[in-house]
Amino acid sequence: MKRIFTFILVLTTLVLELFPFGAVCNFMTPPGEPPLRLTYPYFSLTPFGYANFAPFIVAILTCVLAVLVIISLLAKRKLRMPVLCVAALSTILSLCPLLLGISYYSVVGLLITLCLLCVTVLNFFDRSKA
Repeated sequence: MKRIFTFILVLTTLVLELFPFGAVCNFMTPPGEPPLRLTYPYFSLTPFGYANFAPFIVAILTCVLAVLVIISLLAKRKLRMPVLCVAALSTILSLCPLLLGISYYSVVGLLITLCLLCVTVLNFFDRSKA
């Protein structure tokens, strides 16, 4: 049951990463005007090109996480540690845009972080033998 819920969370994260409101780039404008704030999907290379590396790396790690969870479901084999490590790493990296400032973070980014955090917590506290 926990693996199915984990799969649903990872699938939700992938869908959120496809939305064009996750990754944020702030571009400078003439003095006196607010910066131009544009949002992109996590899979877009535009923020990556402007030194906002974390969203694209999180998207790739989420794909790896999805593959691990699918293997875990199909093989009926518990892959707790690999799933936990990838989920924890992607959770930490999903917070990296906050290092650039709160204006580089979005509500969709927050939802992605929360989904990844739930996957991490579920796998951290999972002590089942199955």
